[in-house]
Order: sequence, then structure tokens, then C-alpha cells
Amino acid sequence: MEFRKKEYKPFDIFDSEWAAITVGNREKFNACLVSWGSLRNIWGAPGKSKATVTLYIHPSRYTAEFIDDSEYFTVSFFDPKYKKALAYLGSHSGRNENKIENAGLMAIPIGKTMGFKEAKQTFLCKKLCKQQFDKESFVQEIRDYYELYPDIYTDGHGGWEPHFILIGEIEQIID
Repeated sequence: MEFRKKEYKPFDIFDSEWAAITVGNREKFNACLVSWGSLRNIWGAPGKSKATVTLYIHPSRYTAEFIDDSEYFTVSFFDPKYKKALAYLGSHSGRNENKIENAGLMAIPIGKTMGFKEAKQTFLCKKLCKQQFDKESFVQEIRDYYELYPDIYTDGHGGWEPHFILIGEIEQIID
């Protein structure tokens, strides 16, 4: 696992470098923009813990429908010249169109899932955990944030719904 020796900027990688999660297989897959995430170590003895990616995805995203049935996913990071393509992924649904093609990106097989040819770095991850946040578990400040954007974080009934957390073990990093 040579990637453990590489230096990353865990507080910047998701905040300043937009990423895309891709889930599914060659026959049926989807991707969406992710900007909330982190890198960490968890679940293991000291020095032997799992290197993981943690993402926060809203359940209304079409990509979320693929996560329950998929064992693997990729998280791809791109050069700044792809911000427009990533913005397209974040503002269009794969339910209604081939948004990957329409964004000008090329999906490629990576392991048992898909990723992007244009990515400067891709994390191939094995799903370890998916857990929906409970509204009541948030402090008021976070509830207030969600309440500001009920159209974005919709529960489908006029209110808001929080993201779920997705944790994947990093099996490979492709530069």
C-alpha cells in the first residue's frame, strides 16, 4: 500500500479540489459531484488501521441509488480546467440524461466499478459503511444550514433531509 507514504492535504482535498464519486458497473453507473469528504484511518489496531475516504452524499442524488447495490466506488479528483464539467455533474441528474457524456467526460472501468479518464487522481474504494444522519442528532446551527436550502436538501415533502455518510476503504490510488 504505497499510497500510505504519500502526502495529502486532508483538509483541502475536498474543500478546494472538487471531486466526483462514481458508483456502478460498466452496464449501469452514475457519478455526482462531491465536495464534502475527508481522508482518515479507522477500524484497526495501531499501525494497521484501514485507510479510508469518508463522503457525505444527499439521498436525493441519483448516484445514491447505486450505493446500496455496489461493493466498490471511485472518488476522482481533477485539474481546475475540469471545474465546468464537474459543475455540470453537480447540477444535472443521470436519471434524465447521459450527464457524463454531456459534461464532456469519458468514463472508464477501474476495478469492479467506473472512474474517469480525465481524472488526475482516483481512489478506488471498497464500501465499508453507509449510514443516514438523523435530523435530531444535529446541533441547531447545522439544522439551520439545511433549513436554508430545502430545495437542495429536499426530503421530497417540502422539508429537508440530511446527507448520509459513506465510508470506503482505499484499495488503490491511481495517479
